[in-house]
Amino acid sequence: MIALGCDHGGFVLKEAIKKYLEEKNIEYKDFGTYSEESVNYAPYAYRVAKAVADGKAEKGILCCGTGIGISIAANKVKGIRAAVCTNEFCAEMTRKHNDSNILCMGGRVIDAEKAVRLVDIYLNTEFEGGRHIPRINEIAAIENGEEL
Repeated sequence: MIALGCDHGGFVLKEAIKKYLEEKNIEYKDFGTYSEESVNYAPYAYRVAKAVADGKAEKGILCCGTGIGISIAANKVKGIRAAVCTNEFCAEMTRKHNDSNILCMGGRVIDAEKAVRLVDIYLNTEFEGGRHIPRINEIAAIENGEEL
């Protein structure tokens, strides 16, 4: 299951992503918002990040105006590696090298067509493991307050 969330600035992207997921028969849960009415992004970031961190969702997708604010909020949840992506290369690399579990995008940065392309790449790219595992472990160590 994919957890989806957005604020008003990412609403159009989220709706296009929902259509893509439905066409691909990919299960998702929409955590809101449900219109372009102005809302704060943090509650939506938290709900999606919590679902991913708790194992209720395999991955998450969050959208706001730039993808930045909503990613910062999501990354405050332990176990989350939310990455802002604006192009195909970043969407691929954040999965291959960072094992990110939430893709973040901005509705004022990319259009819906590009967002769907990035989602397709993101969901279909596997983590490479290997030399990247120690790096992911170091991120977790930082999160746990350990010295590096």
